[in-house]
Amino acid sequence: MADNFETLGELGESAVLARIFPRLPSASATIIGPGDDAAVLKTSDGRFVVTTDLMVCGPDFRLEWSTPHDLGWKAAVTNLADVAAMGAVPTGLVVALAAPASTNVAELEGIADGFRDACLEFSPDCGVVGGDLSVSDTFTIAVTAFGDLQGRKPVLRSGAVPGQIVAVSGVLGEAAKALRVLFAQAMDADGNPSHEKAVALRKLTGAQLAPRPPIRDGVLAAKAGATSMLDLSDGLAKDANRIADASGVCIDFESSLLGEDPELALVGAEDHSLLATFEAGTELPGAFRKVGVVREGRGISLDGKPHSTQGWDPYLNGSV
Repeated sequence: MADNFETLGELGESAVLARIFPRLPSASATIIGPGDDAAVLKTSDGRFVVTTDLMVCGPDFRLEWSTPHDLGWKAAVTNLADVAAMGAVPTGLVVALAAPASTNVAELEGIADGFRDACLEFSPDCGVVGGDLSVSDTFTIAVTAFGDLQGRKPVLRSGAVPGQIVAVSGVLGEAAKALRVLFAQAMDADGNPSHEKAVALRKLTGAQLAPRPPIRDGVLAAKAGATSMLDLSDGLAKDANRIADASGVCIDFESSLLGEDPELALVGAEDHSLLATFEAGTELPGAFRKVGVVREGRGISLDGKPHSTQGWDPYLNGSV
């Protein structure tokens, strides 16, 4: 991932933190930031949204394919998207990272830069307010994200009603398509991930390695009266079924509205787009576009016919 300079084991935790802290983004909601046992954040109405997510080398990423900046970027945006899916504004991130002692400090600096750049682009008021470092043979990034509802009700998965519009903001199936490219074209002669080939394929694989979810559209959807919403992390069909289960309805997709490959759009994971339902006649906000309707019944259907709820499952699918 980086040239062999100073390693974590050579410098130790305090010196590594001193290298990382200046690179991390600050948060406007911070009252007490990094340096104490815990951070203190302010909220506008006494409530806050909180979510957490893990990225583990093997199941979630390959060091040969992702740059350090990619890892920080993706760890940030996947959590920002979960906050956005509740209709909240991201306010702070807590980051825990475990890595082998032989890891170059420059790699952690690159990860910090990824967090900084992702926050600056998608949620400028959000920053890293604390975290922890540890040593492990398996490179792991754990992020907890906080968000401010700003007086609005949270948008849950349980509010969809028959007759409403089903809409998506963001790409469908692009991350899965990129992953297929990586496995087909970014492996060496021995069947191992190849850094050089991954670099050459960057234009085709960015949707997987450094996704660009529509973070700001979460708040726009809440303001427009979204009745349910979630982040598409495990695939459109599987995630839509979560809304269907919570709301006691059927989500019926129209194949003509799902792009060139409706099946890949339905089962491909890790796009981190936003799926929401709105009252019929609502002017869809931001980049939201109609992909189906809510009907009586249960589960998922495509053009009125029952469809599988297959999607990503870390216990069943193995690893990237």
